[in-house]
Amino acid sequence: MAILQLATSNPGILHKPSLKSSFFLNRTTTTTTTSFHYRTSQAGFITKATLSLHQEPSSSPDSDSWSCSSLNRRHFISETVTSLTVLIGFQEPAKSEDSPPPLADWERVYLPIDPGVVLLDIAFVPDDLNHGFLLGTRQTLLETKDGGNTWVPRSIPAAEDEDFNYRFNSISFKEKEGWIVGKPSILLYTSDSGDSWERIPLSAQLPGDIVYIKATDDKSAEMVTDEGAIYVTSNRGYNWRAAVQETVSATLNRTVSSGISGASYYTGTFNTVNRSPDGSYVAVSSRGNFYLTWEPGQPYWQPHNRAVARRIQNMGWRADGGLWLLARGGGLYLSKGTGITEEFEEVPVQSRGFGILDVGYRSKDEAWAAGGSGILLRTTNGGKTWSRDKAADEIAANLYSVKFINDNKGFVLGNDGVLLRYLG
Repeated sequence: MAILQLATSNPGILHKPSLKSSFFLNRTTTTTTTSFHYRTSQAGFITKATLSLHQEPSSSPDSDSWSCSSLNRRHFISETVTSLTVLIGFQEPAKSEDSPPPLADWERVYLPIDPGVVLLDIAFVPDDLNHGFLLGTRQTLLETKDGGNTWVPRSIPAAEDEDFNYRFNSISFKEKEGWIVGKPSILLYTSDSGDSWERIPLSAQLPGDIVYIKATDDKSAEMVTDEGAIYVTSNRGYNWRAAVQETVSATLNRTVSSGISGASYYTGTFNTVNRSPDGSYVAVSSRGNFYLTWEPGQPYWQPHNRAVARRIQNMGWRADGGLWLLARGGGLYLSKGTGITEEFEEVPVQSRGFGILDVGYRSKDEAWAAGGSGILLRTTNGGKTWSRDKAADEIAANLYSVKFINDNKGFVLGNDGVLLRYLG
């Protein structure tokens, strides 16, 4: 069994080479007066317009010889401009009551961070759900002590000793113990609910960058790299034991892909990885052409052909133990039954063609899905049907992650520092 030892001095940090419109005019002629009826649904050009024009007698009922003797010049021009304004469709500015309604179940929380930051993960201290941390790109670390209403930047000296701009990928707490991992490979640990953080050295031989960590018990955690390595520790991170015997690349190439389409000579990384409450994992290959699963006790990752025509965007676990699958272009699929399977059924959703990027379950029946261009969907029957929260269309951002801490506390994380807080 492989053992990952700590670097004893000057630990290395791993770097990855890694509208033609028309105007219609209907003219109804009487013996003395001609009136015009306008179809105002379309706009165009008008050559003659007045409220009432006297028609001089003519040999032809269709004669266009007109007299404006009943109106002086100034009145004629004024009435003409007024008519054109109505016809072409100018309107007063929308009143406040015409504005889009606010989010019914969510509110946006504005953060003190630079534009362009992508938020990646969020966690709260189990013993104090008012105290939490928010992670993102550009070494973004924010802290809240009022349940997520307000956030302040937090600095960790241990992560600022070197000239790196870390991307903090994942955070997890178990009681007062917490862990943060990032890229380039960095591991931070706290034993006092995040009041102070220390850096745990990592071996330069660590395969891939750490993309996920889970606090499992007292001084214990489980971390995953983007190459499929899984390591566990039970002594505060002083050493780590490998839970799988080889990386995904080695497994696939050794077994000649085992009939997995697109997996031959695989040299890619994970696009996404998600863990179930019982410790099982599901991961999507970087190209989205197949997915992999791992259950505790298995020596290798198990590859699976995708059951959908489009490439996979993301996969994760439902509250009932089944799987959900998101395909590129806005497709949402649910597995048949629970557990690991290759049988999925598509569920119609109003994604407007935008990709759905993540799903988060608030309960066994209620879940929310988020995606590109502010897409926000909700189900109240376990995923059988979904409705779109149109008010979220006004959010000019991609929503990448849905996180529910418990039934009453949830967040949606996006790019450009967009954070939504669940109101319930």
